[in-house]
Amino acid sequence: MLDNMIYVLRGYCRQEQMEIEIYDNKWTSRYLFTVTGLLSPSDIVGCNVHKCLYISDIHNSVHRVGQSLSKTVTVTEWPVSDVPAALSVRGNSNVLVTCPVARKVKEFTTNGELVREVELAPDVCTPLHAVQLSSGELIVCHGENPDDPLHRVCLLDPNGQVVKSYGGPPGRGTGQMRVPMHMAVDDNDRIFVCERGNRRVSLLSPALAYIGERVISEQVSGAPFKLALHLKQNRSYVTNNNTKDGELVAGRVFIFFSACDDLTWTSVR
Repeated sequence: MLDNMIYVLRGYCRQEQMEIEIYDNKWTSRYLFTVTGLLSPSDIVGCNVHKCLYISDIHNSVHRVGQSLSKTVTVTEWPVSDVPAALSVRGNSNVLVTCPVARKVKEFTTNGELVREVELAPDVCTPLHAVQLSSGELIVCHGENPDDPLHRVCLLDPNGQVVKSYGGPPGRGTGQMRVPMHMAVDDNDRIFVCERGNRRVSLLSPALAYIGERVISEQVSGAPFKLALHLKQNRSYVTNNNTKDGELVAGRVFIFFSACDDLTWTSVR
């Protein structure tokens, strides 16, 4: 999301060009543009302060794309020095980059200057996404492979040690998660967790207490990979990808809406 517009990163790379399609909040396609130099993008996030997009590339870099109201965009690239996965924007508009192989969370300015890096505790295996609460505390989700002993959402101290967590060995029962790979935080610091393995979006309190399922598995097909919140319109956008033999074969975005603070969101498109 960026200024009430939805930016969807789509398709495989074709001669190092990735497509981004822009929709308005009525889900009407406005136009499509390409970003050159992207090899294997893994996440996209918008920053309303600097009016730009950030796209992580697993070839050790982040691309900064100037906001586009035309088909001409300005793209800069800066190194991460580790394999980046998911991105989030802090309250001070800096960028948090999660590095699963190095087990680190790195913070950069909008110009790519490294502010700090947090090395995570040894039991935080395969960190996939980090977000920040209004208190400044970091939340990280981890556990991607079936042989990872823990699939959790964790509250960290400044040194990357786990203060509190939700989850444990992978599963679907109470207190369990399976591949919690992407998160979003609302104005009340409630944490929405996209669980690819369980095909759902779970909701946790700021203290990591379980509230319930926001999106249930029956509402999606395939595997939900990413989510974004549109707080003013109480909408959630959940990307849903289908794979065959380990290859991506189809993708779509589901839109969920709740007219009040109900637990489960209703699919509208």
